[in-house]
Amino acid sequence: RKVPIERIPFPRRERKLPLILSREEVKALLEAPRDLRHRAMLAILYGSGLRVSEVARLKVADIDTARNVLWVRSGKGRKDRQALLPPKLRELLRCYWRSRRPTDWLFPGSRAGQPISVKAIFMACRKAARTAGIGKSVHPHLLRHAFATHLLEAGVNLRTIQILLGHANLETTARYLHVADVNVRGTTSPLESLESLRLLPPKE
Repeated sequence: RKVPIERIPFPRRERKLPLILSREEVKALLEAPRDLRHRAMLAILYGSGLRVSEVARLKVADIDTARNVLWVRSGKGRKDRQALLPPKLRELLRCYWRSRRPTDWLFPGSRAGQPISVKAIFMACRKAARTAGIGKSVHPHLLRHAFATHLLEAGVNLRTIQILLGHANLETTARYLHVADVNVRGTTSPLESLESLRLLPPKE
């Protein structure tokens, strides 16, 4: 039977939940690099929740220590936004700046006048994961996922997380509800309400 092409439904897209690093794994990952620049890049990914492309294009002028924010210029959707600049990250960036003295791009690339490449950040993240002994397939975006999930587990409002991540749609941010402890592993199963239930065999 002939069917008009506009009536043929699209196949359903596979929707996978993001892999989430634990706080212990994040700590090990951030402490692994000996290179202060690599440590600073990874700390921004987790401490501020930036995309890897946004970290690569940060400028020294984007660090607003007076207001404790990082400015993301022309992020996804060509939009500017403010990101968190926690005290630990601020001190790390000061130490990094004193050692490298960048003038324009916060993380200059190998070519003069160009920022570091996304690939270079990716490789630095992979190297840190190997040094830390993390068996998961680690890439920079996992630190952004961990940023959102750990905030949600700490009780931060979903709308606030959406603004910090720069998501245009709240539904994109809401997927973290499926992996946060507070909403999944923090829920008590009805199995636990069966007080007289004995599942283990009696000890001999």
